[in-house]
Amino acid sequence: MYFTTYRPPAEALEINVVGKQWMWKLQHPTGQREINELHIPVAQPVKIRLASEDVIHSFYVPAFRIKRDVLPGRYTITWFEATQVGEYHLFCAEYCGTKHSLMIGRVIVMEPADYQKWLNGGGNSGILVTAAGEGRFQQLGCSTCHKAESGARGPALAGLFGKTVQLQNGETAVADEAYIRESILTPNAKLVLDYKPVMPTYQGQISEEGILQMIAYIKSLGESP
Repeated sequence: MYFTTYRPPAEALEINVVGKQWMWKLQHPTGQREINELHIPVAQPVKIRLASEDVIHSFYVPAFRIKRDVLPGRYTITWFEATQVGEYHLFCAEYCGTKHSLMIGRVIVMEPADYQKWLNGGGNSGILVTAAGEGRFQQLGCSTCHKAESGARGPALAGLFGKTVQLQNGETAVADEAYIRESILTPNAKLVLDYKPVMPTYQGQISEEGILQMIAYIKSLGESP
C-alpha cells in the first residue's frame, strides 16, 4: 500500500515547483509559469517535482492531505489527484525566514475544458519546458562536448536518462534527475568511464528552474542511433 500511494501514476501531469524565499515558482510542461498559484484539471493525477533555491521549505496543501519537505540540493516528489473543482490553500509549512507567513498561495482545480482554455490563454503562454531546456543546453555550450559521435569529449545524452552509467572508480550510477543535476553543478563528483574530467561547473550560472528545464530536455532525447 505504501509503494502504491507513494509512486505517482505514469500518466500524471508533471509540474516543476521551486521554493524560494518567499514564494512558490511553478512551471507546466507546456511552459506556462505561475507564482503562488497552480492551475490543474480535476480528476487528473498531478506529479510535483520540488526543489529549493535557498533554505528548507515544505509544500503543504491541507485539503489534499499532502505535505512534502523541499530541500536545497535535492529533488523530492509528491503527487495528488483533486476530485472536486474549487480553490484550495497552499502553504509553506516549514519556517523559512522572516516572511515565512507570507509564503502562501492557492491551487485552482478546473474542469478539463476550462484548464485547456487556461493553457491556451495568451497571458499564460510559454515555451515548452523541453524547448527551454534545449535553449539553455545550447547557451551554455553543452552541445560542443556532448555529441553522438566517436571521440566526443563528453558522453552522448540521447537515451541516457534512466540508464545505468559505469563510473571510473568501478561503481555505477543511475542517470536520474539527481544524477543529472549533480553532473551539471559538480561534474567531477561522478566521472564517467573513459572520459576525462574536463567539464566545468555551472554552479552559479544556472538556476534550479533552469536545471529542471535541462533535465526535461535530456529526458526527451531519443535513443542513440
